[in-house]
Amino acid sequence: MKFAIYGSRHQEDYVDAIAAWLKQLSDEGHEAVMHTKLYQYLLHSVPAALACVRRVTYSTDFEADFAVSLGGDGTFLRTAAWVSEKEIPIIGINTGHLGFLAALSVGDLPTLTARLGKPYMIERRSLVAVEAEGVTGWPYALNEVAITKCENASMIQVNTHIDGVMLADYRADGLIVSTPTGSTAYNLSVGGPIVQPGAPVLVLSPIAAHSLSMRPLVINEDSMLEMECEGRAETFRLSIDGRTSKLPMGARVKLHKARFCVCAVQFNGHNFADTLRNKLQWG
Repeated sequence: MKFAIYGSRHQEDYVDAIAAWLKQLSDEGHEAVMHTKLYQYLLHSVPAALACVRRVTYSTDFEADFAVSLGGDGTFLRTAAWVSEKEIPIIGINTGHLGFLAALSVGDLPTLTARLGKPYMIERRSLVAVEAEGVTGWPYALNEVAITKCENASMIQVNTHIDGVMLADYRADGLIVSTPTGSTAYNLSVGGPIVQPGAPVLVLSPIAAHSLSMRPLVINEDSMLEMECEGRAETFRLSIDGRTSKLPMGARVKLHKARFCVCAVQFNGHNFADTLRNKLQWG
């Protein structure tokens, strides 16, 4: 097997475990591609462990059977951007805090290849494609797209159309458009619903709405959303999984389902209900 490895550089507590796993991959005859940032970090701490890394990539020009994300949910999002449209199945190894997206812990690394020899499931996670003038970088969101006011600005008004029909003028501090994957992220923090990952929907959740009638709304994921922002400030913020741009008031933002998915590996014994119960301490 060939693994594409992406990771957070905050791995002080896990360097030895990662080094042992890399040696294991080499001993078992597997190949590894590693993102240059993690490679450079490990090169200073455990250089001998990189003997099995056949290639270091600076771009998306690579192939692999599986991608491994070493970090928290933010690292998983960056791994998805790194994998881009290849739809390489991603295995999340949680070295962060909450970790809704990571299926395994660092302690599971020694058994990873054995697990891949047994039945497992690949969940296809939808992304939102973003079209807006002035947006740079990877224009896709696995978690959410957020339109928010700038610092110290008064409320904004997000005029929102769905499939060409006027939906609402959201007067609020902002508006979040969340995928099911992102329902446990920013969306959850503003009172939006938790959504099962495979549900074919999007969630619109206003942030500090100035009307009690403005409630979270669940729509079909195949819907086309068009939004224009109004307000007293000259600019507003458009965040795509935390990657933020400032756009001028009046700029039009279009959102629709991406033509490809993020593939997340789930092993037996790990499911959405267990994740919610354990992470949210539901008992």
